[in-house]
Amino acid sequence: MNNELSRRKFLQTGALATGGLITSGSIQLEAHPAFQAIKKTAPGDRLRFGIIGIGMQGSGLLSGALSLPNVECAGAADLYDGRHTLAKEITGNPGLFTTRRYQDLLERKDIDCIIAAVPDHWHKKVVVDACNAGKDIYCEKPMSHSIADGFEMVEAAKRNNRIVQIGSQRTSSTLCEKARELYSSGAIGEVEHVELSLGRNDPTGAWQYPPPADLSPSTLDWDTWLGTAPKTPFNALHFARWRCWKEYGTGVGGDLMVHLISGMLYTLGWNEIPRSAQSLGGIFRWKDGRNMPDLHMVLFDFHGVPVYVRLGLGTESTELARFYGPKGYLDLQEFGLQLSPQPGIDLSPSYYAYGFPQAMRDDYFKKWKEENAPKAGKEPLFDQTSWRGHDYDDMVPHLHNFFEAVKSRIPVFQDAVFGNNAAIACHMANESYFRNKQVFWDEATKSLKV
Repeated sequence: MNNELSRRKFLQTGALATGGLITSGSIQLEAHPAFQAIKKTAPGDRLRFGIIGIGMQGSGLLSGALSLPNVECAGAADLYDGRHTLAKEITGNPGLFTTRRYQDLLERKDIDCIIAAVPDHWHKKVVVDACNAGKDIYCEKPMSHSIADGFEMVEAAKRNNRIVQIGSQRTSSTLCEKARELYSSGAIGEVEHVELSLGRNDPTGAWQYPPPADLSPSTLDWDTWLGTAPKTPFNALHFARWRCWKEYGTGVGGDLMVHLISGMLYTLGWNEIPRSAQSLGGIFRWKDGRNMPDLHMVLFDFHGVPVYVRLGLGTESTELARFYGPKGYLDLQEFGLQLSPQPGIDLSPSYYAYGFPQAMRDDYFKKWKEENAPKAGKEPLFDQTSWRGHDYDDMVPHLHNFFEAVKSRIPVFQDAVFGNNAAIACHMANESYFRNKQVFWDEATKSLKV
């Protein structure tokens, strides 16, 4: 989400290593094509979209979409009436068509595509209905609320030949693209393991959002909002803070982990479901009635490569994706990327030789230096290079790629299959947490086993 600016800062660092100097250089990446397109796109070929859900994320998506050229909002749907007013305010169109029924947008022939930002438990129905109505759709992450839901969504996209893009925007980032380029060129060698982490330390970061002051059964269609969730009396906190409950959301897994996983898959050129997941965690700080953990740690097995994920809502920490290989490591953060090469050789005689008798040790040191030590003034340099770039969580480039795909019919990278694979990783993490045991992916049945 775009409100992470205060949570993350890119740090450029340098260090000294035994036997060689690490030098640090910073490179500014060029602007993303989405911003270049604002000047280059010719008039005409205008797209009209409808938006379903104009809450915290949806309002940002609506503003972001309207910042792009030749794009127009033709209608907005939300079950809460206050967001009809908000949509009109954002578009600057007091006459904008608004409705509680999202189906009204799908039935309109003058709407080319849909943007959907609804609670997770509504993703499947909205996406399947949109595809069946012949509409391309941008759906917020995580793609699905359950494993079964995801495969139904993939099938609907395929059956109707629709563009479906999932809203984990890092796959449209120039920083992630640079990380992908570096990895594919062998900058760190074959990845051996990955660490992904993110931490927050404030009520808003833990989803303790303030409900709208006028929220009531008269301004919100509560029964419809519940959808497939258990029927319960009206609850304003469940509406505003739905991410806290598994009945509507997918917790830190679907809200945060899916970004980390999607960025990792894109960087490494993978598009797959992990073999297994083992979780630990709990509700340590935010004991507000939620049933999703506020601390979640997971160890995944991606075709033999261990991937460790830490997500916490109790301590602020820098968001980081670190990729380790035999030639060094890559650090990917919101505004920057750093490559730290490592030579993988001894830069000094082995300290094991201190266990040798004196004469033997002296002979070893002498021979090692004759064969390996650089001449004075010829010590090696190991460049530590940093790239600075545009916020990798900005939604505008991702929306741009979606709209371009709608026009060109060229598939997006983060399509339904990619989105489903990333979402399944998060579902596996949640299942492992709730079952308190390791879970495994069974490709034959497309389900989990323990």
